[in-house]
Amino acid sequence: MTERLDARRPDAPTLAGQYLPGEVEQRRYEQWVAGGHFRASAESDKPPFTIVLPPPNVTGSLHMGHALDHTTQDALIRRKRMQGYEALWLPGVDHAGIATQNVVERQLGAQGLSRHDLGRDAFVERIWRWKAESGGAILGQMRRLGDSVDWERERFTMDEGLSRAVQTMFKALYDDGLIYRAERIINWCPRCLTALSDIEVEHTDDDGELVSIRYGDEVVVATTRAETMLGDTAVAVHPDDERYRHLIGTEVELPLTGRRIPIVGDEHVDPTFGTGMVKVTPAHDPNDFEIGQRHDLPSRTIMDERGVITAHGPFQGLDRFEARPAIVAALREQGLVVAEKRPYAHAVGHCSRCRTTVEPRLSLQWFVNTSPLAKAAGDAVRDGRVKIEPAELAKRYFGWVDNMHDWCISRQLWWGHRIPVWYGPAGEVVCVGPDEEPPAGDGWHQDEDVLDTWFSSALWPFSTLGWPEQTPDLAKFYPTSVLVTGYDILFFWVARMMMFGLYAMDGRQPFDVVALHGMVRDEHGKKMSKSFGNVVDPLDWIDRFGADATRFTLARGANPGGDVSVSEEWCQGSRNFCNKLWNATRFALLNGAHTQGAMPSATELSTVDRWILSRLAHVTAEADEQFEAYEFGKVCELLYHFAWDEVCDWYVELTKPTLAGGGPAADTTRRVLGHVLDQLLRLLHPVIPFVTEELWIALTGGATVTTAAWPGADRELVDAAAEAEVSTLQRVVTEIRRFRSDQGLRPTQRVVARLDGLAGAGIAGHEPLIRSLVRLDEAGADFQASATLTMPGEVCVALDTRGSIDVAAERARLAKDRAAAEKEAGQARTKLDNPAFVGKAPEPVVRKIRDRLAAAEADLARIDAALEALSS
Repeated sequence: MTERLDARRPDAPTLAGQYLPGEVEQRRYEQWVAGGHFRASAESDKPPFTIVLPPPNVTGSLHMGHALDHTTQDALIRRKRMQGYEALWLPGVDHAGIATQNVVERQLGAQGLSRHDLGRDAFVERIWRWKAESGGAILGQMRRLGDSVDWERERFTMDEGLSRAVQTMFKALYDDGLIYRAERIINWCPRCLTALSDIEVEHTDDDGELVSIRYGDEVVVATTRAETMLGDTAVAVHPDDERYRHLIGTEVELPLTGRRIPIVGDEHVDPTFGTGMVKVTPAHDPNDFEIGQRHDLPSRTIMDERGVITAHGPFQGLDRFEARPAIVAALREQGLVVAEKRPYAHAVGHCSRCRTTVEPRLSLQWFVNTSPLAKAAGDAVRDGRVKIEPAELAKRYFGWVDNMHDWCISRQLWWGHRIPVWYGPAGEVVCVGPDEEPPAGDGWHQDEDVLDTWFSSALWPFSTLGWPEQTPDLAKFYPTSVLVTGYDILFFWVARMMMFGLYAMDGRQPFDVVALHGMVRDEHGKKMSKSFGNVVDPLDWIDRFGADATRFTLARGANPGGDVSVSEEWCQGSRNFCNKLWNATRFALLNGAHTQGAMPSATELSTVDRWILSRLAHVTAEADEQFEAYEFGKVCELLYHFAWDEVCDWYVELTKPTLAGGGPAADTTRRVLGHVLDQLLRLLHPVIPFVTEELWIALTGGATVTTAAWPGADRELVDAAAEAEVSTLQRVVTEIRRFRSDQGLRPTQRVVARLDGLAGAGIAGHEPLIRSLVRLDEAGADFQASATLTMPGEVCVALDTRGSIDVAAERARLAKDRAAAEKEAGQARTKLDNPAFVGKAPEPVVRKIRDRLAAAEADLARIDAALEALSS
């Protein structure tokens, strides 16, 4: 890109020869925070726009999922801030009960201690100390990504205000009969020794063994968990199954135990699966528990909290995984094993923290009665108070809230919000609110359990704004505007916030829009996993390519509800894009581009200037539409191609002759060039904030682009005639460049040429510009055309290439290229002429071969034309 130092304004700032993110990002971020540009005020008369950041775990570090989530939220909040909204992006972290307790317990274990050695109070104090010293590292990493959050409002789910909100909510639900204590089947981790929420259980297809066991002459059941048979209290069949209807109401002896158990008829049984008979272990399987409830079956717990067998007999004291083969061996010895299938792949739940196999277990726990709350959450979406983007994911949401089970909210941990219930010496149960004193006296004690982390997270949209107090923040910023999160927690977190928000805030929804994105995957569409070796650390990319390149790579792949594929190569391309903007702005400054003074009138503008202003108006309007639809990928594609293709590759190049010529025309173009870059940098700022801040300040002299006005689409600048004229000019230049390349002419090599038909194409006034762009000199008296190019619109370009190219060498090169193209075309035709291939191959594969044939035939036509031109 040519530079003209002599045209630079004396007061214009200079930009370094290349963009170095490491020298810009921290400096600019500190300036933004110090300047208060991210602060929001409840006293402002601007319309509010609120996002509460989904709180990352206090133990967490920035991963690609966070980076995507934060990039899209930041893009929304930065744009709304520029549009004149009182934009609040509220940050904070979650106390992450199980994960945090595990971290500190591991530290104690390294010292040969356990939490029980310290006692509850000292252990909790130890966690608070860890949190102060080491927790929340992700908050600093958010700064590196460029998150424009209001740091003065940072919250923690265990801080005093949010703890008060939790206790208030529990008390209200308890008093309304929506919280109760009961024995139910829950997910249990024998290593963490606590109940788990569904989201804390990760299912994988593990290899196990399916064993078919004979319980009686006509009774055969199959199981992958043979050890649980010790707790069987029935065998179930479908009541309409003709094979077994006569057995309903009879009994059968349970092997290895001598106990007799009934055979019951239950519609839950699938008669087409296996033998059509299932063993019923109510204390160790959720479906069996429901069968047991319907038939009043006893529940026999046969293992303790650590997964050790407690049932009396030869297997007592064995770990569950030791007992399983021992029981199968005993059954086999008695001739009761009918069949064994090994390996047998089946879904197995694992604790997401420690990877221990989860055990369904009957346990006394606290539950939320979700029925009325879930109905309200479904109604809020159905009646339009809350909009889910993309709309097709609303079906998944309804599938969950319309069939929700009661929510187990108690956890057997020491770190978390302790359940505010006290038990008295005579069996009294008292729930205590935040402004009430707990019962005093001998024999009273508080429940030992803490609340599920998701309980406090469900309050996040309003507890962070001061609820249960009626604060100015709550009045100004609730309901929040949009929740941006992954579709994978649509049920686990979004639905719970909906239930609690509608309940606590008198039917007012916690957010107006739920904008869902997918998972981040590698360039092959594969899930990122340590076991696959394809995990990418966003901090590594930030170090190597810059935060803007990392953000742009993620945002460019983000479409509502869809997964996002990323690769290092694409991030390198995003870095190149930032460099392209840098170089274009640097060129503009060195050539006197500016934003001072009024824009020139339409009569002062050249066709090229009117064209780029018209394109800017179109792009601005389209970018607005796509931002409002949460189409981040389309926004990035639009702005990328406008910036790279139209502004940098065309407009900057088209303006060079004008800028070099000086005079009023150059002054006009300098102002237009400054305006276009000014508006482009504003449009790009929400996604790539650092480089746009540096460039915009250098270009305009403004304080910061973070609070600059968002561009408006000026429809008066739309100029269809200018766009059509420049489009023709672009086609002519592109064809001449391609023709020159085909003729073997170097890009910098000047060639004598005659241009005919420009007037008929409506671009006669652009002949000097065309000649400048494609290195063509005027034809003299001795001109002799040796190559001719004819284009649509009767434009004809005749070139005198004598002495410019080695005809023999060029003919040999083209002949080699033609042979390669002919070979490619022949291979494609052979496949397409084969009915077996066309009939059996997938349509995308066949289409790809057809595309290869079309491309090869186009190459042949181009090469033949070039050879013919050489011959003439």
